Amino acid sequence: MAIHFTLNGKPTTLDVNPNMPLLWALRDTLNMTGTKFGCGMALCGACTVHINGEATRSCITLVSSLAGKKVTTIEGLSPDRSHPVQKAWIEIDVPQCGYCQSGQIMSAAALLAKTPHPTDAQIEDAMSGNVCRCGTYNQIRQAIHRAAQLQTGGSKSANGTKDAAPVESAEQTVDVLAGGAE
Repeated sequence: MAIHFTLNGKPTTLDVNPNMPLLWALRDTLNMTGTKFGCGMALCGACTVHINGEATRSCITLVSSLAGKKVTTIEGLSPDRSHPVQKAWIEIDVPQCGYCQSGQIMSAAALLAKTPHPTDAQIEDAMSGNVCRCGTYNQIRQAIHRAAQLQTGGSKSANGTKDAAPVESAEQTVDVLAGGAE
């Protein structure tokens, strides 16, 4: 049964088992490996994508539920890592191992789309379903606050300098933010 939906702004048709989880359709059928498998039970958040703007766990979302909907993955968040959350993640140097970061970024972007200036409590609530084994929660919270500044035109960097160039500690960090790292 063919399922028609929009993926990262492009009309897409999938002709797979309708009971296939979206995660596997993205990774195995569409070769979009930025969305990660973590637990398979919607507990860790590594597989987070947006469906009609809502942060959604793709590991338990069936392809059959996508008809007519808009799906955004980490690859579709921005074509050049220019999304405020991606910029803030680079500036704050959030990732350590990087595995959970695409899910973290997608959850943070969904939060900021609804709540442009979240409090720490709102951040903790929105991000509570995303697990980071490296424990970068403080950097994640700091990056979300920074992304809020960036999306409303704030130009001072996290270290207080105006228009500072982002710090990129490793090529892997950039790959993770764009969904390119396996």
